[in-house]
Amino acid sequence: MQRLLQFTLDLFAPEPPQVEEEKPIPALAEPHVAATEKIATPPAPVDSRPEQTLQQLLAPATYRHPAATREALLGETVVGYQFRRGKRRTIGFSVGPEGLVVSAPKWVPLYEIDKAVLEKSSWILKKLKETRARRDRMESARIEWKDGTTLPFLGEPVIVVIDPRHAFGGVGGELKTAAVLSAPSDAQIDSLPGLARTTLHIGLAHDATAEQIRDSVQAWLMRQAKRVFTERLDHFAPQLGVNWRKLSLSSAGTRWGSASADGSIRLNWRLIHFKQSVIDYVVVHELSHLRVMDHSPRFWDTVRAVVPDYAALRTQLTDEAMPRW
Repeated sequence: MQRLLQFTLDLFAPEPPQVEEEKPIPALAEPHVAATEKIATPPAPVDSRPEQTLQQLLAPATYRHPAATREALLGETVVGYQFRRGKRRTIGFSVGPEGLVVSAPKWVPLYEIDKAVLEKSSWILKKLKETRARRDRMESARIEWKDGTTLPFLGEPVIVVIDPRHAFGGVGGELKTAAVLSAPSDAQIDSLPGLARTTLHIGLAHDATAEQIRDSVQAWLMRQAKRVFTERLDHFAPQLGVNWRKLSLSSAGTRWGSASADGSIRLNWRLIHFKQSVIDYVVVHELSHLRVMDHSPRFWDTVRAVVPDYAALRTQLTDEAMPRW
């Protein structure tokens, strides 16, 4: 059977061909990497041990990949990174949720890799800071599964309500929007869109466990994702002059979508947390691969023809904190 080409939209991959991700082998230079330097521990609270506070505060910031095999001192920041060798022609850099990965050809000496890391230090530190900030935002958005918890649905906050009265027509839940009749409190103004309150009623007993609530909400969200994604695929496919054949929902940790040459589309169901314009960008991205099976300038021109502001939407996709499940 002929192998199908598949292209993916990576949560952490940069937009069109990105020079920063691949770097030609630099000229020879003296190494500036501390290969075995010990990582300093985070500073203690300022008022706990005054005699150690200054030293600890002056200790370098650290970023360490869990599979780190080398370290570099970039300015005042210690970066422990995973180093790989493989069949490639250039030194490559990538920053993901776990940290920095540096890949290099088998024949490149370590001192050239050290110099390449130093030359790339501004980009590396920028990406590491952005990734850590995003992780912190996601952690702060972790959902506590209980009656009254709030989560985003199509970009708007929705309050989960445990409602054991019925099973909501066999679909497990029902979305309701009600106006706030009384004068809103400061907390309501901060948490509610306008003066309306949207609730998701889930058909569970009041003593349902956190796992039961989570699973019921996820099942409802996945049904909504299937419906919304299908509608948007049908909407944009004619504009791009393509035909999609099958939609599958994905739970991938870092990929929002993929497209295969046979017309199969995979979309991450968690996209349902984002507003529709962001979903539309991902849908158009994957449908565009049915016309251009790469990330060439022609591909991005195809995306731009349908979604002119795709760059801003892509930024929202990567910068906004998605709820932690």
